[in-house]
Amino acid sequence: MNPVIEVIPHCEGGDGQATFRHLKGACEMPDSCKLYAEITVYPGSSIGWHEHHGDSEIYYVLSGTAEYNDNGRMRRVYPGEMTFTTDGMGHEIKPYGKEPLVFMALIIRS
Repeated sequence: MNPVIEVIPHCEGGDGQATFRHLKGACEMPDSCKLYAEITVYPGSSIGWHEHHGDSEIYYVLSGTAEYNDNGRMRRVYPGEMTFTTDGMGHEIKPYGKEPLVFMALIIRS
């Protein structure tokens, strides 16, 4: 199956746009997976603050560096690092530096 490419302007209220390369959709794994995608965010863009209710999300950074807001705690994340946002918590992410940020996102239903 070919991945579906989706460009989302102001994703979760963030700046610019994010490009989602959907690898598995909710229709393919409806009981457990809400999203599985490779996401690219270019410098000057971001995925804005959002909270998770009824699901949790994992980010795995493939390339680029990011500023990551982990439920109010700011930190930098690098290639090979993973973040985890549990049900009831929130996060946001934006590239740091001149490289695009590319990461895998997986949202699992609670």
